[in-house]
Amino acid sequence: MSNLEKRALRAGSFVHNNGKVLRTVNILRLKYNKLTGVQSVLEDDGIAEDEFLDSVNFLAEEGYIHLRRISNKEPAALADTDYTALEAKLTGKGIRLLAGGIEDDMIEV
Repeated sequence: MSNLEKRALRAGSFVHNNGKVLRTVNILRLKYNKLTGVQSVLEDDGIAEDEFLDSVNFLAEEGYIHLRRISNKEPAALADTDYTALEAKLTGKGIRLLAGGIEDDMIEV
C-alpha cells in the first residue's frame, strides 16, 4: 500500500471515527461521560487510542463536545490535560449535528 493510499484510508477512518465518538459521548445526553469509559467502548469497536484522541480533539475544537476536568468540573482542553482526567458531553451544536439540523463532511453521522 502506498503512502497516498494509507493517508486516504486514515482520512476516511477519521471521518467515521468522529461520528462514532460523537454518538458514544451522546449516550448519557444530559450527563458527562468519562473519556476513559468512552475510549474503552470504542477500543472494543476497533478504534485505537490515538485515533480516539484525534477525534476527541477535533470534536472539542469544532465545538461539538465540551470537555471538563473530572476533579473540579472546570473546562479543560485536551492539549493541556491528560484525557484520563477528563469527561465530555455534547454541546448544542453536537446535538444539532446528530439530529440532522446541520452537516459536517468531517463527521459521519
